[in-house]
Amino acid sequence: MSVNLNGARVLLTGATGGIGNAIARGLHERGAHVLATGRRQDALDELARELGDRLEPVVADLADRDAVVSLADRARQVDVLVANAALPGSGALDSYTPEEIDRALDVNLRAPIQLTHALVPSMVERGSGHVVLISSLSGKVPAAFSSIYSATKFGLRGFGLSLNDELHETPVGVSIVAPGFIRDAGMFAEAGVTLPKGTGTRTPDDVSAAVVRAIEKGRQEIDVAPLSFRLGARASGVAPSLVTGLQRRLGSHRVGSEMGEGQRSKR
Repeated sequence: MSVNLNGARVLLTGATGGIGNAIARGLHERGAHVLATGRRQDALDELARELGDRLEPVVADLADRDAVVSLADRARQVDVLVANAALPGSGALDSYTPEEIDRALDVNLRAPIQLTHALVPSMVERGSGHVVLISSLSGKVPAAFSSIYSATKFGLRGFGLSLNDELHETPVGVSIVAPGFIRDAGMFAEAGVTLPKGTGTRTPDDVSAAVVRAIEKGRQEIDVAPLSFRLGARASGVAPSLVTGLQRRLGSHRVGSEMGEGQRSKR
């Protein structure tokens, strides 16, 4: 189901990162009133100064389960949820502490599910609504040094696609937006990893445009990546060992390992 963003009320999580900033601007440009959340008050205040009175900043740490409940209560009347907040999950499994694993699961998977669970019934009752879950191509294609991140993103994709079918007879839709490598901002860009020659990337604005399209056109799933990555994701669903073998030859182990090191401080 589609939603007209002009005048719509939107809850956006993870608004303080570069991709979240771009999504907030894209929603705002379409006329939405954005409840923007993140962990950094200064970054939220800066975004509010830029976008004006149709953006309301709310500090929330989605690893805190009580904060998730409070945020859901505050956002009960929103028309759209864009669950964008996520923690890095790259690196060898044995490099994680149990606490870091739990935190990644809480922010990347549990919080979007709980927010969706809390907000969708009101959308159904009002007769309109949409949920956008920001997944990743890592939620379609397995890769070494991505076990934690892929676990959360595979799970988020499965949740969203299943819920969309569950809501088929209602006026509420669920979309999955799956970015690949995003340059200029976000987890990959901040890790400072050099990709193999010829590897294509997209921009935060491309992600923002996909989110807007998902909401206003009612698209079930949009991959934000070059054609070669989109085809690879489809092939992985049929022959994952073939795709991971090709990735290894192209340098995926190096990229994954370096991303894990580059993101370690943000777990």
